[in-house]
Amino acid sequence: MTRSFRRTGLRRIGVLGACTAAAVSFTAVAPAQAASPAQAADGFEFTLYAKEVPGGGASPSGQTPKVGDVFTSADDLYRTKGGDKVGRDGVTCAVVRVSGDQADANCVGTFVLNGGPGGQLAAQALVTFDVSNQAPAAYDIAVTGGTGDFKQARGYVRATPDGDYQQMQFHITTR
Repeated sequence: MTRSFRRTGLRRIGVLGACTAAAVSFTAVAPAQAASPAQAADGFEFTLYAKEVPGGGASPSGQTPKVGDVFTSADDLYRTKGGDKVGRDGVTCAVVRVSGDQADANCVGTFVLNGGPGGQLAAQALVTFDVSNQAPAAYDIAVTGGTGDFKQARGYVRATPDGDYQQMQFHITTR
């Protein structure tokens, strides 16, 4: 049995969205250039901003998370805050440990980017958050694979809270 709990501020998959981070896939969006990436011979470095898409169906409960709780989230990805939309992500997380004021959630997710570069990035992270406000500090999301321009991708995404957004710094190698 799974139950939802309020997760204000907790992202994916996020990475891995975040993760941002993940066993959920994105679908395509209108073609656009992703955040003026610096492309090296063997990878990409760029920054995007994730803004959570309001989800339907889960009502805020305010309850403390318990091991086995599962939640999902989705973000739109932007080149700049409020700028051009260049993709989206989807994340599923399961709470795997609760100890005092801390909880760990194992999160998996997928980023979909269109334009230069374009493709999907699969990612995952074990995210620790404070159960009193359910907001994690900055964390890294492991990139475990990809498609398109991200074929054979490895690397990480640094997710940092940034007001109503999550700043996502991508560090991707493709060799």
